[in-house]
Amino acid sequence: MRKTIVALATAAVAMTAIPAQAATLPPPNDALLKASLSGLPDPDVTGAFVRVTGSAGRWSGTSGVYDIEKGGSVRPDGRFRIGSITKVFTAFLVLKLAEEGKIDLNQPVQRYLPLPADYPPIPVYTLLDHTSGLPHVNIPQASDPQWIVDRRFDSWTPGRVLATVTAQPILFTPGTKQRYSNSSYIVAGVLAEKVTGQSYAQLVRERIADLLGLCDTYYPGNDPRLPNPTARGYFTLNGKLIDITEMNQSIPWAAGGMISTASDMDTFMTALFRGRLLGKDSMTRLFTVPKVKDYDSPAQDARFSQGLQTVTMNGVTVWGKTGTRYGYTSGMFATRDLARKVVYSLNSTNKSSTGPDARVQRIADAVTR
Repeated sequence: MRKTIVALATAAVAMTAIPAQAATLPPPNDALLKASLSGLPDPDVTGAFVRVTGSAGRWSGTSGVYDIEKGGSVRPDGRFRIGSITKVFTAFLVLKLAEEGKIDLNQPVQRYLPLPADYPPIPVYTLLDHTSGLPHVNIPQASDPQWIVDRRFDSWTPGRVLATVTAQPILFTPGTKQRYSNSSYIVAGVLAEKVTGQSYAQLVRERIADLLGLCDTYYPGNDPRLPNPTARGYFTLNGKLIDITEMNQSIPWAAGGMISTASDMDTFMTALFRGRLLGKDSMTRLFTVPKVKDYDSPAQDARFSQGLQTVTMNGVTVWGKTGTRYGYTSGMFATRDLARKVVYSLNSTNKSSTGPDARVQRIADAVTR
């Protein structure tokens, strides 16, 4: 999942984190953006769309096919699986609950939830910026494509998923390094449920979707369906494309299980960046990356804040999040001043942590020029 950030971030867009830069952003380059989506479907991507908005200009385009056998155009208004962009929603929920006094971000998770006795105290805030030291979820989905296809309708509880995490030792002292993983955000989801007495799906609906009028943004629970998708999602197995549009998302859950649309994510991102949803201290946390090193690449600085990731490309800084699920690779990024915002979704045929790198790079380059 770490590489996703590099590739998709590189891929995701770019614009300004500094308001003064807004005036320097040219309108979206129609020719370059069209070229970035050309040649679809190809072996890596069957369909795609890119939506660019913001004060510097707007652009929208699609490419490829809705259905690899029946054809049809990709729907720019359709739903798609947003993968790890879900983490932005989960981080918002935890930060909001902290503002309400239901959670103390500096207290250990163990104050609220049981963890192995040999684990050190894990401050709640470390869940959100990936510095908790928790090991990865240990399920064969990442290494066994056949397992994914055969078990795609299985239902998992968060407790069952976390049991694969807590069976392993802590990786490092919490707060001292950064390692991106789903584990921390699954714990964060359980924590939000524990202090509110509501399900994760209820929290997303009542505290985000209903508040902002997001009609197509939700966590589907054990429902494997994806109503009105932008395009069907496929997964390559033994050289054959398997339609994997329908798939239970209970394993990634609060770390990557949500469904949304480009319009809804634009609305959410705009409200979040403008400070409509969180107070000043929470906004500072949202846009502050800890001064630690990456656990797996010690020479690399951390790049995740408490909820977002940041990337500077061609001298332009953006904040947002990438996501990958089987059949879907997506991104949601913007400059701090919202001069440029972008949401994209690619129907990638392989579930890597980065998605289709070459295609994402082309889109990123087109959006940042």
